[in-house]
Amino acid sequence: MTDLDSGPDGPLPFAHLSAPNAPLYRDVLRSFARAKERFIVHLRPEDVAAELRRDTDEQLAQALDKLVEWGNLRADADTGRVTTVEDFHRKRFLFQLTPAGHAAEQAIAFYEEAIGQRGVLQSVALADIADQLAALAALADEGAPDPAKAHLLLLTLAERFSSLADNAQAFMASLRRAIDFSDGDVEGFIAYKERLIDYINRFIADLANSGARIAALLAEVESRGHERLLAVAARREASDAVPEGADAAEAFGRAEAAALESWRNRWRGLRDWFVSGGTARPSQARLLRQSAVTAIKQLVDTVGLLNERRSGRSDRSADFRALARWFAEAPDEEATHRLWRAAFGLTSARHLTVTAATLAEWEEASPQGLQWADAPPVRISPQLRRTGSYERRGKPNRVQDRSELRRLLRERADREAAETAAARARLRTGGPVRLSELGVLDPRAFRLFLALLGDALAARLPGETEVKALTGDGSMEVRLSLVPDGGEIRIVTEDGVLTGPEHIIEITDLSGAGT
Repeated sequence: MTDLDSGPDGPLPFAHLSAPNAPLYRDVLRSFARAKERFIVHLRPEDVAAELRRDTDEQLAQALDKLVEWGNLRADADTGRVTTVEDFHRKRFLFQLTPAGHAAEQAIAFYEEAIGQRGVLQSVALADIADQLAALAALADEGAPDPAKAHLLLLTLAERFSSLADNAQAFMASLRRAIDFSDGDVEGFIAYKERLIDYINRFIADLANSGARIAALLAEVESRGHERLLAVAARREASDAVPEGADAAEAFGRAEAAALESWRNRWRGLRDWFVSGGTARPSQARLLRQSAVTAIKQLVDTVGLLNERRSGRSDRSADFRALARWFAEAPDEEATHRLWRAAFGLTSARHLTVTAATLAEWEEASPQGLQWADAPPVRISPQLRRTGSYERRGKPNRVQDRSELRRLLRERADREAAETAAARARLRTGGPVRLSELGVLDPRAFRLFLALLGDALAARLPGETEVKALTGDGSMEVRLSLVPDGGEIRIVTEDGVLTGPEHIIEITDLSGAGT
């Protein structure tokens, strides 16, 4: 056996990444990783060549030797096919991944997957999480829950939640990169913008609806004793723990306590993701909705800017480039100074005036081309500033106590926020309804209704009878469709009566109140 698993300073399993022939080394190591997945441990050079679909040549042999030298591979003498003395003396090796090489391959694969992951917004995962929580709530009602069933439900719940959170984070990161580098492919960015915005809008609506249901199911499971289910799952996991020392019961107890703490932490993470802890600690689902709404606004703004550039409209960067070209093409220094003053308005300050005597002396005694250091001094008019010190005599002004004014402003802001929340609750339809069925609206609810109606009508194109729109802050969604031959309806308010054609309207609050 040839023991070349490490260099003089130990294994160097990442050295091949910066070597001159790095692509070949990566292909060779991937072939060993794929073989290990098929439960094949040893590979001959011809097996590696067949995996790479190339001939066994000197370059491949040298690559295998270098990987052995760096500690990625181990070379064992291949005596299985020795039939003659010549075969025995010929250099033949079986190669396999070392523990350090296998760990390096796993780390590189994880890095490449994390860097290349774009992420998705998983509406299906929201439904799966809700289903698993409903099943847990039913299982919690049983007197003696089945350990296997509880453990599998919790494992599936944790897997779906982890996938949802990781993919949402990766998607928002990739979306920010797409917005930041939209100049790279303008045509492609504009082409997929509409589909992307519609995709994010659908997820926001699903997250608002499913988030409220998941929050309610979490509270239901906790009220029925979720700690008992977590303890059952922890006990089942601890049964597979390897005994340590002579006291197996003590080792089992430590493993069970560690597993229970891990499950409590996962449950706490799930709860924090969907349930807000007040205005100071909003849920991660609400923060994700806000980030998605902000991303939609940024997408729209970016597309508007790109369209302006494509249509030839000037922007600030183009203006500065044109100005730089004018400076470069100026015929002389005097023209450059005139261009500077015209572009930036940096003329001499009006208050820095001089006396008439100084000006006359300067014009008479200063020949053309005299350096400023040798010129007569410029005497500033004494009206510019007074000399000497100034002290204010008497008691200083009293500091006004504005705590009462701040309290009044705080009360007014709280009152307005409560009135706005009440108006939102009043306008939520809970499903499609006719405009004529809205009933009497108070002034604040009527103003909010007019804003929603205006957003919807502004988004409706000529000839359309149905439209869906979001408010400017993305907190409410309104769907409006015209009722054919619906006639004219009247909406009564405390300030008057609004008349118009009959429509079917559905108003949804996306702000996530209660989640």
